[in-house]
Amino acid sequence: MTRRLIDSGSTFEAQAAYSRAVVDGDWVFVSGTTGFDYTTMTLAEGVVEQAEQCFANIAAALQQAGASLADVVRVTYLLPNVADFEPCWPVLRRHFGDVRPAATMLSAALIDPRILIEIEVTARRRAQPKE
Repeated sequence: MTRRLIDSGSTFEAQAAYSRAVVDGDWVFVSGTTGFDYTTMTLAEGVVEQAEQCFANIAAALQQAGASLADVVRVTYLLPNVADFEPCWPVLRRHFGDVRPAATMLSAALIDPRILIEIEVTARRRAQPKE
C-alpha cells in the first residue's frame, strides 16, 4: 500500500503542517475543509455559500485522489452556530442525497470567526472496472 499526500495549494496546509487529503490504499481521508476559495483566498459571508465552496474544495481533493463525492462513507460537519446547520441541508442533499454517508454534526469554535462551517470526509475508492 502506498500513501500519497494531496495539497490544495492553500497556505494553511504548509503553515499548520497538514495535507488537504491523504490517500492510503483505497481510503481517502479529507481534512476538515472550509469555504475558502483557495484560488483567491476569499471567503463568502453566508453559511450556505461557504458550504457550497466546502463541497467544491472536497470534490477537487477527491478527484486528485481518484475518487468522488459518491465514494464518501463518512462525513463530519463542524459549525460554531447550531442554528446555521439547517439552512445548509439543501446543499447537503444536493451533494449527498443518493450517497447518504454516515454523518455527525458538531458545534465547536473554529480557528477563524469568519468561518461558519467546516466539513471533513472519509471516502473509499471503488474498484475500477478492468478493460
